[in-house]
Amino acid sequence: MSQAEFDLVIKNVRVVRPHGNVVHDSDIAIRNGKFALVAPAIDVSRTRAVHDGGGQLAFPGVVDAHMHSGIYSPLADDAVTESKAAAMGGVTSSLNYFRTGQYYMNKGGPYKKFYPEVLKTSKGRFHVDYGFHLAPMDGTHIKEIPDLIEKHGVSSFKIFMFYGSHGLHGASNTQKDFLMIGEEDRYDYAHFEFIMRGVQAAREKFPERARQISLSLHCETAEVMTAYTKIVEKDKSFQKPGMGLAAYSASRPQHSEGLAVFIASYLANETALPNINLLHLSSRKAVQAAMMMAETFPHIDFKREVTIGHLMLDITSRAAELAKVNPPIRPREDVEFLWDALLAGELDWVVSDHACCRHEMKLPGSGSPGPAKGPLGGQRPSGAWGQVSPKRYFGNIWMAKSGFGGTEYLLPALVSEGTRRGMGYNHMARVTSWNPAQRYGLNRKGDIAVGFDADIALVNPAKTWTIHAKDSPSTQGYTPFEGLELSARVEATYLRGEKIYEGGQVLGKPRGEYLFRPTA
Repeated sequence: MSQAEFDLVIKNVRVVRPHGNVVHDSDIAIRNGKFALVAPAIDVSRTRAVHDGGGQLAFPGVVDAHMHSGIYSPLADDAVTESKAAAMGGVTSSLNYFRTGQYYMNKGGPYKKFYPEVLKTSKGRFHVDYGFHLAPMDGTHIKEIPDLIEKHGVSSFKIFMFYGSHGLHGASNTQKDFLMIGEEDRYDYAHFEFIMRGVQAAREKFPERARQISLSLHCETAEVMTAYTKIVEKDKSFQKPGMGLAAYSASRPQHSEGLAVFIASYLANETALPNINLLHLSSRKAVQAAMMMAETFPHIDFKREVTIGHLMLDITSRAAELAKVNPPIRPREDVEFLWDALLAGELDWVVSDHACCRHEMKLPGSGSPGPAKGPLGGQRPSGAWGQVSPKRYFGNIWMAKSGFGGTEYLLPALVSEGTRRGMGYNHMARVTSWNPAQRYGLNRKGDIAVGFDADIALVNPAKTWTIHAKDSPSTQGYTPFEGLELSARVEATYLRGEKIYEGGQVLGKPRGEYLFRPTA
């Protein structure tokens, strides 16, 4: 054979692109880690290798734009195991929220010292491409925003609106210790305004990057949550077995989200910052507030995010405190409203909000899962729910730490439930790949098109299977999705033309690259 034109041709797939409403029977040719040709009946004599796609759906690799690697476990460990879980679910780009303070690396101080350590620790550890969103926690960090953009390619930043008097898991009177900020610093609405002014000043300094420099907000109000937590703790109706998720939802009520959306939007208008991302909207009131603000301030480009957890779980879930997360899992009526909003195009992307919160962190003193290994090398519990019965968790919602994983179920759960509800494949590709890639400066990601990174998730849309934590590489040891039956499964994942996952196994050493954004 003469010199091969392509490195790989994947034959016999149905290509799902984020544009239009058609799925095309096609082949995919890859050269130097990028898509070189997408067309039917590509001549195999033109390539070094051929893979048979088996008639499966070829989605663009998922851009999981909301993860938390290194929040509860050392970053060096989390990067390996949790990116394995990402690859299992067709994720090829992981964007992780990170900050100074307790949890993460448990350090304060300027990002010029902190962030190089983050990058050094991450290098060679991720199985998928990776990047970070950063949170300016004090005035020094705001001044560092231009350097973070120019020197490190960080184009997105975050505000945790509820940290004013709340910690990660509940009310707190020691916020300065938790946030590791100075005595004169305050993490309040004034600080949020100054962050917005800092991000907008950076957009003006780098006009060529301005479109893809944005600010994300976790929208909950600390004052409302503090008051309602006290009310719920005294309410005997919430002290019955199985009421933990309902209690937590009531303690962080839906209007707390809506109010925070109003405040964030008004401040964005005041500071002339047009690129605002409203994270993990969990309720009807939050989405309605977001839509109202989009109409009130049409010059602001609001993006609205939802998580797969908030789409698949409700307060009656038998997972109980294992499903504690911020904002909380909501009643079924909120879940149905989120699906309606997603189908109507009112939500821009779907993410996992993956945070590997280990079993023993959900309930201190419960014991950790056993040492047995799952098929991908991760720790697994001895039973479906770990060593502790689900009943053991009832009534302990205030003890459990917040967050859970699920990046490995993001795409298959969306395809399964979305198909049942009439959601088209192209729409799924937009909300899992194209939209977040465009917003966050990943210009080579999000589509199966010539010149883009050859990131692919091969999905069997007719594969029925049941979620079990023991099958995941995550070291979490449980999943709130335990026992959920899905009708679609990721069979293989390609990162820049290299197969990194197939048939239940993550392949090879970590080959993820740091995403300096905006990418060229």
